[in-house]
Amino acid sequence: MLDFNHGSDRPAQDPRALPVAMRINDLVDAALIAERDKQPRREYLGASMLGDPCSRRIQYEYVGAPKDSDKDFNGQTLRIFAAGHQFEALSIKWLRAAGFDLRTEKADGGQFGFSVAKGRIKGHIDGVIIGGPSWLFYPALWEHKALKDKSWQDLAKRGLAISKPLYAAQVALYQGYMPELAQHPALFTALNKDTQELYHELVPFDASLAQSTSDKAVNILQATDAGQQMPRMASKPDYYLCQFCPYAKRCWNGA
Repeated sequence: MLDFNHGSDRPAQDPRALPVAMRINDLVDAALIAERDKQPRREYLGASMLGDPCSRRIQYEYVGAPKDSDKDFNGQTLRIFAAGHQFEALSIKWLRAAGFDLRTEKADGGQFGFSVAKGRIKGHIDGVIIGGPSWLFYPALWEHKALKDKSWQDLAKRGLAISKPLYAAQVALYQGYMPELAQHPALFTALNKDTQELYHELVPFDASLAQSTSDKAVNILQATDAGQQMPRMASKPDYYLCQFCPYAKRCWNGA
């Protein structure tokens, strides 16, 4: 007769008595962090970061300054990033099924994008739409984001420029440095991660925004080369955006 009660007297302090979810998640998170740590540091100003309102934060990221000890990406955040790529893949599949000729990589498998200032300013776009319904114009830049419901609802209500200036600057910079994609409005798609709703917005090229964002990048490069620190965007550390900055302690403690 089999005894299924063996081991029931296992001491409570035995590590194996920990909840299975905690033990598995610790292993998953450790693997994700190890994978992240193997990746080479980005040594250029990326278009996705240049819309940030604080030039000093951008500079910290550009030079590879260590994040505050309690602000580095943990396993859960890395899972969120990975899920975003999967949501993007779904949107690509749906748009193609709807008749859009959406290209997400070159014939050689490389990404579409731009590189200027001897490779110190770069951007990689999500895709290019080269054909589809007759009521749109092609080619058109395609940019995608996956957002939580509250953020998605705000975007759908107020539009990209007001709700998401960081993304608006990113789109403008892409169009500015890829003039073949500036002739027609970009298509910005946002997927609601909670409801799977899709929001689409046509974004005409904003030359003024592209120029100011490019100028910001050049100023950061020049200041960094001269060993100068960019100014903060706030006068006090309790400014609400500073509360979310991964370099807040370094910035305000004078490191």
